[in-house]
Amino acid sequence: MLRPGRPAGALPLPPPPPPLLLLLLLPGSQAGNLTVAVVLPLANTSYPWSWARVGPAVELALAAVRAQPDLLPGWTVRTVLGSSENALGVCSDTAAPLAAVDLKWEHSPAVFLGPGCVYAAAPVGRFTAHWRVPLLTAGAPALGFGAKDEYALTTRAGPSHAKLGDLVAALHRRLGWERRALVLYAYRPGDDQPCFFVVEGLYVRVRERLNITVDHLEFAEGDLDQYALLLHTVRRQGRVIYICSSPDAFRTLMLLAMEAGLSGEDYVFFHLDLFGHSLQGAPGLAPHRPWERGDGQDVSAHQAFQAAKIITYKEPENPEYLEFLQQLKHLAHEQFNFTVEDGLVNTIPASFHDGLLLYVQAVTETLAHGGAVTDGEAITQRMRNRSFQGVTGYLKMDSNGDRETDFSLWDMHPETGTFRVVLNYNGTSQELVAVPGRKLSWPLGYPPPDIPKCGFDNEDPACSQDHFSTLEVLALVGSLSLLSILTVSFFIYRKMQLEKELASELWRVRWEDVQPSSLERHLRSTGSRLTLSGRGSNYGSLLTTEGQFQVFAKTAYYKGNLVAVKRVNRKRIELTRKVLFELKHDILENEGITLDWMFRYSLTNDIVKGMLFLHNGAICSHGNLKSSNCVVDGRFVLKITDFGLESFRDPEPEQGHILYAKKLWTAPELLRMASPPARGSQAGDVYSFGIILQEIALRSGVFHVEGLDLSPKEIVERVTRGEQPPFRPSLALQSHLEELGQLMQRCWAEEPQERPPFQQIRLMLRKFNRESSSNILDNLLSRMEQYANNLEELVEERTQAYLEEKRRAEALLYQILPHSVAEQLKRGETVQAEAFDSVTIYFSDIVGFTALSAQSTPMQVVTLLNDLYTCFDAVIDNFDVYKVETIGDAYMVVSGLPVRNGLLHAREVARMALALLDAVRSFRIRHRPQEELRLRIGIHTGPVCAGVVGLKMPRYCLFGDTVNTASRMESNGEALKIHLSSETKAVLEEFGGFELELRGDVEMKVEKKAPALTIPWGPRGGYLPPDPFSSNLTAIPKPVLSFGNVGRCATPHLNRLFFSPPGQRQSSHLLAPGGTGEQHSRLTCLPSWLSLPWAEVTEVPDLSLTHSPAIAKGSENV
Repeated sequence: MLRPGRPAGALPLPPPPPPLLLLLLLPGSQAGNLTVAVVLPLANTSYPWSWARVGPAVELALAAVRAQPDLLPGWTVRTVLGSSENALGVCSDTAAPLAAVDLKWEHSPAVFLGPGCVYAAAPVGRFTAHWRVPLLTAGAPALGFGAKDEYALTTRAGPSHAKLGDLVAALHRRLGWERRALVLYAYRPGDDQPCFFVVEGLYVRVRERLNITVDHLEFAEGDLDQYALLLHTVRRQGRVIYICSSPDAFRTLMLLAMEAGLSGEDYVFFHLDLFGHSLQGAPGLAPHRPWERGDGQDVSAHQAFQAAKIITYKEPENPEYLEFLQQLKHLAHEQFNFTVEDGLVNTIPASFHDGLLLYVQAVTETLAHGGAVTDGEAITQRMRNRSFQGVTGYLKMDSNGDRETDFSLWDMHPETGTFRVVLNYNGTSQELVAVPGRKLSWPLGYPPPDIPKCGFDNEDPACSQDHFSTLEVLALVGSLSLLSILTVSFFIYRKMQLEKELASELWRVRWEDVQPSSLERHLRSTGSRLTLSGRGSNYGSLLTTEGQFQVFAKTAYYKGNLVAVKRVNRKRIELTRKVLFELKHDILENEGITLDWMFRYSLTNDIVKGMLFLHNGAICSHGNLKSSNCVVDGRFVLKITDFGLESFRDPEPEQGHILYAKKLWTAPELLRMASPPARGSQAGDVYSFGIILQEIALRSGVFHVEGLDLSPKEIVERVTRGEQPPFRPSLALQSHLEELGQLMQRCWAEEPQERPPFQQIRLMLRKFNRESSSNILDNLLSRMEQYANNLEELVEERTQAYLEEKRRAEALLYQILPHSVAEQLKRGETVQAEAFDSVTIYFSDIVGFTALSAQSTPMQVVTLLNDLYTCFDAVIDNFDVYKVETIGDAYMVVSGLPVRNGLLHAREVARMALALLDAVRSFRIRHRPQEELRLRIGIHTGPVCAGVVGLKMPRYCLFGDTVNTASRMESNGEALKIHLSSETKAVLEEFGGFELELRGDVEMKVEKKAPALTIPWGPRGGYLPPDPFSSNLTAIPKPVLSFGNVGRCATPHLNRLFFSPPGQRQSSHLLAPGGTGEQHSRLTCLPSWLSLPWAEVTEVPDLSLTHSPAIAKGSENV
């Protein structure tokens, strides 16, 4: 993997070259020149592929090439510029080919970079195919460039519109749209026609992938008459619509579509906004809200965009891309005087960057196989059907030389109105991947069908018929006749049942069935209240807590139910038919009314609902509404009594104090009548409700006037006179909401027509108490449910915390024990000891550590070991090895267990040892920075037995003579050298990547002597890491080898491997670059051709990678 930008320690960039010519030199011999001809817009920065945007990306790519000496070694890369824009500053199909011809004959370029515009790229692509010169671009996304018989050497490293068709096909398969789609695109004169080419790729590819009908329509932006005609066509031809236009035009279309009734229930509109311009937000407004403009139409636009989705390119999220953007912005500002803004447009310069690296890799491979930089066909072929990791992430080129493109589908959150990504399309796997926790929002909960149920013109025979058949007519007539007969029979039956019920006297209650309640006396003593008011002198409010009124209803038990009893002052009752009907209405009245709000609001709402029932029914009005006619049962349900039965009421009114006390709830217009109607009026009931509302709110008695002690007679007389202002009870706003006081005033208004009806009162009360449930019991249950929900959230939070702690514990366990062993222990299984036929063990310690420890404090020793082993641990993470243990300054590592890796274990440990030597050479001791640690390493290969030892603090241990031998190899080694046994040497020789240097016989406590060999690194036998672009990269472990301060060669023996093969002492044969094969006793310097992927080098702390011609020159004198 190549890392963009200039690595630490690289040579500084030269100052910017003059216009139209950039020379970027690579270290090494001047073996040849490679010219890159760039044909892009030089002045107009509005294009995604303008030179101000792409230029910094090209420079970063060439800097990355310079960091890789194995890419184009010894070649000079020369970049020349030509403009693809005309005098007006727009892409031109005339200027671009002329610039290409000029560059071709003046500079003979090896490759053309660009153009990006479609019309400009077409003739240039034909010329380059004729010249047999590759053309590389991240633009030219039109479908036509896929025709390789015409554009044979064109490679597109950026997105292409044919891949958009693959996305749409996958989307249709996912949502079940299998028959029809409609595509609309905007035409803009004098433009490169991006919408036409976007729609072209979608139109052709969807028809190839799916057997569906796809219609397309063109329109001019800004023409409202054409918009109306367009929507009329949409109604007749489409339900799934794809629109390519500017953000403003799409918003206007969505507003007109909503006005025309094209809602999200039946239609879905996809905005093909590939660079996401509509999501950037209008000036001063939040991003990701494409419907918002602040122009007074945002509310309608928000509603209209419920039917809209947006399709864009997917922005890379990998760290390399984010770092590339920072470097791109810096270079563009410093060297091109251009400010790069955030957005999907930056994926185009990034694609040019990756495309140029792809080309350089293809050229390097072609040269390695005996080709030439002028072999355009071979180089182009090597750029196809391959993949690598670039700054834009995983780059996959198809067989046609086009990059697989990723897309994102955006949908609006139904509540916040913010668009967010809900689906991502992976171009490599051609699959739609849902974003966790998000899903597409549909007004009906499911996507609309792509064709109406009965077709666009009701062509479905099952939905439309021109006439009825004779059988259908007969069936219809018969059904109507039967319905008429049933209706007449029903009314006759109701009439007979009514007469029967009137005659049976179902209303009558037998006196012996009514048992006097012994509860009344108990309730009086305890102060419990079952009614709002009583009779006689007890005319005050039930809710009174202060004052003279404590009132109760007469109660009794009827069939086990507690009922309120009212005495009727009649000696003789004549049951006329009118009275029977009144009794019948009273019997049929259902008093179980759904309640609302807590306590006082609940009681108030009960009265409103009861009065609504009376006003909307046959009774029409109450006429005698007061608190004494409102009873509350044991479930806090308020019920209204004493309504109807006008002819059954007391024939003579009571006199004196009691009479006026009953009239405190009566409306003033009724008080002024000599003979008010027994039923009263609906406006009078509203007035009575206002008086009761004041009782409930203030709990100070009926018609409470603050500061005045008036008798009921005085109150009634003042109300009847109609004073100005009218005499009414006190509001006492400090005791309730201000809105509730306003409702009271409206209810007891002097003019009846000014009083609100109960339907309006109900809505006002709902507004006062929005958060309440439907009744008191439901409110309590709602609170319990809320507590349960809070408990669920707490449990979920604790569960997540537990899972996080579990993850951390497992991560810690995996650091202590191998993964496979840890999994067995987690399952409660006993880890069985296992024998391994061949593994490679590494031992190392620090020479002079005892003396260093004696001269240091304990804390300094701990800090030293922690820093050192942290450095070592970071290095070994890049190899297929397992760290066994550390004891003091001893460090033990093994490869080949617990997961077997064939014979790769020897190579992995050898490479790791070299990396550790390099790391320790650049390591600095905090308290003694001038001293250098001297690491001594020993390696041995052989069989071992491994298993977990102990129950408390279990350890994964190795046993066998191989462990002892590896330890002996380390203890008998030399500082800053790697001592290997003959067994390890035998395995390494099978890879052919290491050069041995014989050390000689070494006395060890083993059965035989072990002479040593040294393996210096060189072009003949030295190990060369594989190329990061190689197609078989995954077949071998990635090399992670790095050498710091290579040019100084301060320690000649630093980068050697010492082996101990059997036999006599030998001399090594070394061949340096440009050498003749003469014998050398020692390799004094690391040659410049050793190269590593830069991203891997950065994982080793405090390392630098320096390449200069001086190093290569010095290597010739080895």
